[in-house]
This record gives sequence, C-alpha cells and structure tokens, in this order.
Amino acid sequence: MSTYKQKFNKKHGQPLDATNSVAKIARLSGISTSKANQIVKKGMGAYNTNPQSVRPQVKSTRQWGIARLYSAVMGGKAAKVDAKELGKSTPQKKPPPQKKKKKAY
Repeated sequence: MSTYKQKFNKKHGQPLDATNSVAKIARLSGISTSKANQIVKKGMGAYNTNPQSVRPQVKSTRQWGIARLYSAVMGGKAAKVDAKELGKSTPQKKPPPQKKKKKAY
C-alpha cells in the first residue's frame, strides 16, 4: 500500500521517500503556500482535538498536518474537506428532474 506522500513523489518524478516542504508541495500542486499552510494547520488541529483517531506511527502534530496536505492535493479524503483551500468547489447535489406536465386534450 502506498501513501499519499509516495503517490505525490511518484507523480512529480521524485524518489518515493523524498521529503518535501510545504512550499514545494504547494508549488508543485498549483496552490498558494498560504492555502497549503491552512490545510496543515487544520490537520494539526485535528491531531490535537481528536487524538484517538491518530495512528500510532504518527509522532507529531506537524507530521499529521503534512499528511493531510498530501492527502488533499492528491485527491484523498482531505480533498473534499479542504476543497475551499484547494480552490475547488464542493460538488452540489443535483436537483431531482422536474416532472413534465401532461397536456389536457
């Protein structure tokens, strides 16, 4: 199983275990550094407010925040939550089709 970090690195022609700065992830993904930092901060906040959801191998809030950024830019679960920061609109439900009125003869 590959991580979003590994998928990101593969997509951008880097060694799979390469470490990237927030600025580099933002630049390669086409988002601003400030938006990328917002995503990282949201991830860090999630780490602190919901510690039972954090995997044991994650050792810091920053690591969790960067992982959220990788997930967001690679289209993982965080992409839907962070759509505003990514500059993508959230998909809206389509309204049900309207019934056609029958003509009276």
